[in-house]
Amino acid sequence: ENNRNMKALLRYFLLCVVLAFATDTALAQTKTWREMHKVKRKETVFGIARDYGLTVEELIKANPDMNQPGYELKKGDYIFIPYPSGKVPVTSQSTAKPQPSQPQAVKDMRQREIRVGVMLPLHSENGDGTRMVEYYRGVLMACDSLRQTGISIDVHAWNVPEHADIRKTLKDNAASRCDLIIGPLYSTQVKALSDFATEHGIKVLIPFSINAPEVNSNPNLFQVYQSPTDFNEAVIGKYLEKFAGYHTVFIDCNDTTSKKGIFTFGLRKRMEAMGRSYSITNVKSSEAYFSKAFSRTKPNVVILNTGRSPELNVAFAKLNNFTMNNAGVSVTLFGYTEWMMYTKYNLDNYYKYNVYIPATFYTNPLSSKTARIEQKYRWNFHADMLQALPRFAITGFDQAYFFIKGLHMYGSKFTGATGTVGYTPIQTPLRFERQGAAGGYKNHSILFVHYTPGHRTETLYY
Repeated sequence: ENNRNMKALLRYFLLCVVLAFATDTALAQTKTWREMHKVKRKETVFGIARDYGLTVEELIKANPDMNQPGYELKKGDYIFIPYPSGKVPVTSQSTAKPQPSQPQAVKDMRQREIRVGVMLPLHSENGDGTRMVEYYRGVLMACDSLRQTGISIDVHAWNVPEHADIRKTLKDNAASRCDLIIGPLYSTQVKALSDFATEHGIKVLIPFSINAPEVNSNPNLFQVYQSPTDFNEAVIGKYLEKFAGYHTVFIDCNDTTSKKGIFTFGLRKRMEAMGRSYSITNVKSSEAYFSKAFSRTKPNVVILNTGRSPELNVAFAKLNNFTMNNAGVSVTLFGYTEWMMYTKYNLDNYYKYNVYIPATFYTNPLSSKTARIEQKYRWNFHADMLQALPRFAITGFDQAYFFIKGLHMYGSKFTGATGTVGYTPIQTPLRFERQGAAGGYKNHSILFVHYTPGHRTETLYY
């Protein structure tokens, strides 16, 4: 029984660290593992095979322990789910070891497979692991899509939880062979990975919001996260360009918990320096005083000093009463990223008030691209994506697709600059800029989601 439990734990561990699509013949078998399945009560080998569109023989071949005398399928076991025969994803890479006449000496990654490493918490112990497993699945889906365009990719994955010493992971010989490492998730692991990247000339994509000062001095690092200060400065700049001929109205919503002052105060300071006027009013103001804040000769843009839903609803009620009594006055509303969470309840008002929402991501639920990737995720992993903003699987897909294609096109000279890859993101745009003369690269891409009065939603990328 103890031996059986150890085997079950080993299978689960392999879910996190399986070296998918490796070049060695022995490791190449992982290419056929499409998913890991946790056995539920009363499930049978026959039933599981049927649910995944497999024959019993295919399932047993992927799980040799099933051939052992006395084997029983038990609740909590983890078993490998292979692709059905004839449906293993076709790749252009060789699964055999390089021949002596063709040593692994092709240094230019544009002429060979792209070697990708993923170093994230890939486990089911907490929310970090759950989210990163979904992100990793998105990376694998991007690899499958890129292979269909003729790009060869080797992917290695390591489970690197919060308190792990990443230096132990980096001792794996496969790590030093990577062209790109995606990770880490935790700030304490950045320094060691940064030094390793410098030593071996590996590009590192830091996908989420952690403290990584090394990006300012290491040209191998790429950081997706934008600090609130950087993001607000970028949004202010684009706002001033987009609404140059508009009159801005700031509405105080009396939210003492709001942290939007960094944006509203910064915008007001910039407007004052440019000599552009604005008005300030309050949701509790009288109708007459509220009305005086709006221009009758210019279109108006309204900005609240909070991103919370209750205050937004109060503001909509105030604006509805104002526009009903002042027909012909043009009102546009400029919001915050959080407003994407309220779309389900406020879509009609978003259209009515020509709402613009600044963000670093946007998933259009009505897009055919969104529908396809959600469907493919369901097919591949027999689960729906987490209900989160942004969607982690799509984040992984966009980031991996952008970087791997860029490395295939430009090799070690890839910088992630705007327009270099020619990839239209499903959710997460990327546009990197160099930090100083010898630093790494930070993402500076932002977008405005625009809900038009014609009941259309468009995305403006910057």
